[in-house]
Amino acid sequence: MKRTIQKLPESELDLMIVLWKQKNDMSRSEIEKIVNQKKTLAPTTILTLLSRLEKRGFVSVNRDGNLNKYRWLVSQEEYQQKEGKGMLEKLYGNSVKNFVAALYQGREIDDEDLKELEGFLKELNR
Repeated sequence: MKRTIQKLPESELDLMIVLWKQKNDMSRSEIEKIVNQKKTLAPTTILTLLSRLEKRGFVSVNRDGNLNKYRWLVSQEEYQQKEGKGMLEKLYGNSVKNFVAALYQGREIDDEDLKELEGFLKELNR
């Protein structure tokens, strides 16, 4: 059975990005240290966000001595695929052309970008 992946609010997504970048399970304080490099969140706020992520099935929590350790259950790739597909459908009428045009609106696409897009399209056709 395929699980339903919900869109995450920005604050929860920030925590998921931290977890996705790490190889090991992380404690709240380890997550807090990284998150607070960009914006300051109170320890209680981080715990609330982690609790929400656990209830939604995005993370698991395991007890390690006195610490709770958090691990992602939904991979970054799974989340990106779900969100990307939803955004493409809702905002661009399922048109990759319209999506790419919106990204480059008002500026020229350079040769490097074109080569990257061409390579991607060739991969898709294989």
